[in-house]
Amino acid sequence: MAIALFCGIVLLTLIITYYAAKKTTNTSDFYTAGGGLKGWQNGTAIAGDYMSAASFLGIAGSIALVGFDGFFYSIGFLVAYLVVLYLVAEPLRNLGKYTVADMIAARFSDKKVRGVAALNTISISIFYMIAQLVGAGALIKLLLGLDYVTSVLIVGVLMTIYVVFGGMHATSWVQISKAVLLMAGTFIISLIVFAKFDFSLTQMFHHMKTATPLQEAFLNPGNKYKIPLETLSLNLALVLGTAGLPHILTRFFTVKDAKTARSSVVYATWIIGIFYVMTIFLGFGAAAFVGAADITAVDKAGNMAAPLLAKAIGGDFLFALISAVAFATILAVVTGLVLSAASAFAHDFYGQILRRGESSEKEQLKMARYASIGVSIVSILLALFAQKMNVAFLVSLAFAVAASANLPVILFTVFWKRFNTTGAITGMLTGLISTVILVALSPNIWDPGGKAILVGDPIFPMSNPGIISIPLGFLAAYVGTLLSSSKDEAKYAEVLVKANTGA
Repeated sequence: MAIALFCGIVLLTLIITYYAAKKTTNTSDFYTAGGGLKGWQNGTAIAGDYMSAASFLGIAGSIALVGFDGFFYSIGFLVAYLVVLYLVAEPLRNLGKYTVADMIAARFSDKKVRGVAALNTISISIFYMIAQLVGAGALIKLLLGLDYVTSVLIVGVLMTIYVVFGGMHATSWVQISKAVLLMAGTFIISLIVFAKFDFSLTQMFHHMKTATPLQEAFLNPGNKYKIPLETLSLNLALVLGTAGLPHILTRFFTVKDAKTARSSVVYATWIIGIFYVMTIFLGFGAAAFVGAADITAVDKAGNMAAPLLAKAIGGDFLFALISAVAFATILAVVTGLVLSAASAFAHDFYGQILRRGESSEKEQLKMARYASIGVSIVSILLALFAQKMNVAFLVSLAFAVAASANLPVILFTVFWKRFNTTGAITGMLTGLISTVILVALSPNIWDPGGKAILVGDPIFPMSNPGIISIPLGFLAAYVGTLLSSSKDEAKYAEVLVKANTGA
């Protein structure tokens, strides 16, 4: 049954890719599906892209194991869309063409700015992709009995096929299909869990006070994030990070205008909001009907809580169905990530920097496909070393890089007249480098008991560096601008008008 459902998911996505490949004839089709998606289509695809392994597998596991602290991810991921809606979506769609670097280059013509923006896009995409591949490895290992390496390779090969042949057309429809499947699967589990508590929220919350080893503390914050600053750091990264995630931002180029881009965000926010409310039922249900001991026995990070809950309340069929949906979730997200990283390399590095905008459509399309293969290989190799990590945590690190390296430059490009090339470069590099260094010195990498990658005491005490790296990104962009003598104000009036009107 499990194998049949997995094969059904794979067959559906390959059929989508086959038809999408016929429509992918030029770079516009490959990068942005020709800008022809409607608001509801793009909104559903954004939701499908955003509701990743971290959302379905990681958050359910976090809530089941640490209670209220696990729900911080749901809150942060959802609130983030207000930032996207009010500050980023419209200017990005009006100024950009294919990539985030296009939007920044609308004001700064220096090739170094484009190069650093592309580097950020590739780095964030790979960080995020590692999380999806870790989730895929754990999932297929649990369901089909395949080892972790084989599982990661299967997903890696499939995601490469989707992007190389189907481009954004295939990616979008795989994400739309996945969003529908995920919402349906999550609703079924939530309904069954709620029914077991006689459809009473009061009864459910009362039961959770005694259902876990944490007892009443399960419903209170502080079980995982004992330092208030660390809680603030995590939430800063989650709320601000979405507005800098390249695989989400590039989706605004798949619609015809800014109005449709805004409607995409509204559709996505409703879908995502309903989903994150249901993560409460997933987490509480897993804690009550599976138990922390059984969850951690299968996967120490708790990533398999949702599939195990499905088995506990619905038997083998629901278990296989939910696992197949989780597999579709991972496939949809990794295709978007591969595409955004490959677009940054082929369009920005190759097309605009190396070839100075003189490469033909055929050459760019060929390079984008080669880049897709390269990004996939790098991500697979890195995922093999991150097997023990919770996928929600891994995604939060990608959010920290996005909020620290991309968001300051995006906002200053549109809203600050004095901003210049030096400020853009120093802001992006400082945000990226400070985040990576702080993560390398954090408890995620170093643990005295050997629970992390390396054995030893961490130098930086917090798991998420957002509270340090995000202000550093803004500060570096500001100071770099003030200390530089270069003047880049000539294009500001043009950028301001275009960002707000599209004219």
